[in-house]
Amino acid sequence: MVLASTPKVVLGCVAFCIFWVLAVFPSVPFMPVGRTAGSLLGAMLMVLFRVMTPEEAYAAIDLPILGLLFGTMVVSIFLERADMFKYLGSMLSWKSRGSKDLLFRVCVVSAVASALFTNDTTCVVLTEFILKVARQNNLPPQPFLLALASSSNIGSAATPIGNPQNLVIAVESGITFGQFLIGVFPAMIVGVLTNTCILLCYFWRYLSVEKDQEGGTATGPEVVADEEVTSHRFTPARMSHASSVNGDIDCISEPVRRSESMNRVDALRSRSYNSEGDIQVAIRSLRASSLSREMVEVSTVCERRDEGPRKITRSTSHQRSVIIEDAPEQPDTNGFDGDEKEKGDEVKQKRWKVLVWKYAVYLTTLGMLAGLLLGLNMSWTAITAALVLLALDFTDAQACLEKVSYSLLIFFCGMFITVDGFNKTGIPNTLWELVEPYSRIDSAKGVALLALVILVLSNVASNVPTVLLLGTRVAASAAAISPASEKKAWLILAWVSTVAGNLTLLGSAANLIVCEQARRAQFFGYNLTFWSHLRFGVPSTIIVTAIGLLIVISY
Repeated sequence: MVLASTPKVVLGCVAFCIFWVLAVFPSVPFMPVGRTAGSLLGAMLMVLFRVMTPEEAYAAIDLPILGLLFGTMVVSIFLERADMFKYLGSMLSWKSRGSKDLLFRVCVVSAVASALFTNDTTCVVLTEFILKVARQNNLPPQPFLLALASSSNIGSAATPIGNPQNLVIAVESGITFGQFLIGVFPAMIVGVLTNTCILLCYFWRYLSVEKDQEGGTATGPEVVADEEVTSHRFTPARMSHASSVNGDIDCISEPVRRSESMNRVDALRSRSYNSEGDIQVAIRSLRASSLSREMVEVSTVCERRDEGPRKITRSTSHQRSVIIEDAPEQPDTNGFDGDEKEKGDEVKQKRWKVLVWKYAVYLTTLGMLAGLLLGLNMSWTAITAALVLLALDFTDAQACLEKVSYSLLIFFCGMFITVDGFNKTGIPNTLWELVEPYSRIDSAKGVALLALVILVLSNVASNVPTVLLLGTRVAASAAAISPASEKKAWLILAWVSTVAGNLTLLGSAANLIVCEQARRAQFFGYNLTFWSHLRFGVPSTIIVTAIGLLIVISY
């Protein structure tokens, strides 16, 4: 493809540069409109500058990718409501044998979760939990935050639903879920283990002392209680914390209702604490307030006058045990015991409904994964699973659908149009023709050069635009060698573009999520700097990419 006319080339480059600046630096001083508006601006300029027609712009939007992304978002929302991520978080601290064991668990859990629920979602739901666990065990947060971000990126390379660029590759290449998994999963396992070893070697001294080396002072007494760790809840699809915490019964009846105790949470968190004593007082106050509101359906507790039996009532929201003193037995004059029995039966029935609903969510998710492994259409499989979950909820779907990150879907629409318009200028094809003869995957030098190009471009232009720009060109070059080489080229692109996100803090959205979530966390916030990430990211990315490439090209 030759270059387009000079005006079209210049205007197309201007539109693409504006998109690139706003996508990589969403808060630039001269136009702090964010990534979503930046992608729409780039798409609009491509049409206004007549680089492409409106019809071509509409045709550039890849609906199968958007459908797959939407479906996985909805499934993630229901898994969060069914406490799947709470259970994953509990695995980190269950019978932990020390700091190094905890670091290993963070790497493994985040990698597996990212392969199934996307890396961005995993980072959202686990960042603050990991900070709490580190604080509880008097450990420095930096190794665990780096483990979460890097392992999430590596783990997400294993499946087409692990990250957005893999979605694009799976749809564009036609590679089935099973073929993708077989081709990249071994590299992912070895990559996660290698990354864990690098983390342990790099932070061995930090993990061997019960002191926050970066802060310079030992951490104080245990501030984060076990209940606070195990009961933390998130909203994954919006990449932000949930504004309310719904109990298990609310998952069935009223998913958007805020309890009074959560209003107390917001009030407490909006204050400024000056010491750990203030934090502990706030936690005790909050816990007492929560316990007073979480006693299930008990309207009156008589004063205890004589020693009598006790009963234990479990709240349905966080499964805490609340001891209620029973009054001495008295004659049933007003039918009080009958009301108690009816309420107890009603609570038991609600718990069974919640349990059945949770199992339905898990089975539907497993059915979606089974359908993907069987080679069914990935977009419609994910959308079908999402609609089944919405139907099983037996409530208005608006509350759930409001949690979907529509801004991300709109960002993809604008990006599809902008990248397609930039392709029409002929510049990407001209540059690829200069590199292509030296980057064929039938030689070790060619694979190394191709990996270097993908690695650099993924950190300069971001990984999804890199895949959109290089995907068809890399595949066409490999198809000239053999049909098997074409599939291998797509898998190489998936592996390198994903692991490339570990190079710098700006290389992946998951990195930025971990950084922002950690910085804004209440009570135990931590600032993960660009240079602290770079010192670990450069050697880890180079080593993991190289080892993984050896496995992928042998597929």
